[in-house]
Amino acid sequence: MNEFKPLVFSGVQPTGNLHLGNYLGAIRKFVALQESNECIYCVVDLHSLTAQLVHDDLAGQTRSITAAFLASGIDPKKHIVFNQARVLQHAELAWIFNCVARIGWMNRMTQFKDKAGKDRENASLGLLAYPSLMAADILLYRATHVPVGEDQKQHLELTRDIAQKFNNDFSARIAELGLGVEMMMGEEKVNGFFPITEPIIGGPAARIMSLRDGSKKMSKSDPSDLSRINLTDDADTISKKIKKAKTDPEALPSEVDGLASRPEAENLVGIYAGLADMTKEGVLKEFAGQQFSVFKPALADLAVEKLAPVADEMRRLMADPGYIDSVLRDGGDRARVIAEGTMKNVHEIIGLLNN
Repeated sequence: MNEFKPLVFSGVQPTGNLHLGNYLGAIRKFVALQESNECIYCVVDLHSLTAQLVHDDLAGQTRSITAAFLASGIDPKKHIVFNQARVLQHAELAWIFNCVARIGWMNRMTQFKDKAGKDRENASLGLLAYPSLMAADILLYRATHVPVGEDQKQHLELTRDIAQKFNNDFSARIAELGLGVEMMMGEEKVNGFFPITEPIIGGPAARIMSLRDGSKKMSKSDPSDLSRINLTDDADTISKKIKKAKTDPEALPSEVDGLASRPEAENLVGIYAGLADMTKEGVLKEFAGQQFSVFKPALADLAVEKLAPVADEMRRLMADPGYIDSVLRDGGDRARVIAEGTMKNVHEIIGLLNN
């Protein structure tokens, strides 16, 4: 093999209701990527345990994320859709990567610092090791590309560090077994078993902010339901939330630079751009000089047009949990075949007996 087969991997945690930010920042991107890539999309249920160990209905949340994937247009026949816990090799490779990664690397993760807060000694080991499991999720399938939001970019950089160290440490063994791809690490040529995964970041609405506060990211945990549009909201609710979104008294500018000190205005323009597959420049060209009394109804109509069918289809799918489980079971079986092959090779590279 002289190059890695192109493959896209990404996952979504089953914690709380999915909202517009998840849809524009991740799921809609997943749908677009499947048109020209081989894709694996995972409901990362093991990751959800780092946020909350005891869940009222983790299985139901897992089905809900799957329903959102399917309702948005992901094809589970052409691509693989499954939940992480069905493929035990995720946890096995994560342990190996725990031994590859350095404690200093983990301690630098800003998301751990944010979530652990001041009482870091009381944080779970799983929260600290979360990025190692994320690296295992990606590299178990030797994925070459991952669509990520800005908040996960540092974790993907760690994934690249883990892959690089593994490839460096075992380069000779990988070459001896004929399992590698020659690649340059700085000025040194090594035989790499894992690709140095590239991020896919961008789009006009890569980061969606709260409808009540343009300085905060749209979140499932915000106590105000008016701060977000849930993917299960009906048309009336979507329209009401857009029309009640916080704005400012100024008209929309003609240039993007005019949004610099107007976070709520920039957020709504970004949402319109994301839903309409336009640039922010294009949106402002259409609405320059208009007041929000004109723009918000247009945005509400667009949001209803794009999101209400997804919500309707999600509700239909959630009424048939047997079908959702069959999709996850089939996807898990197909993912496991790839995972077992990867781990067989990893065992050989490291020297673990498995025959």
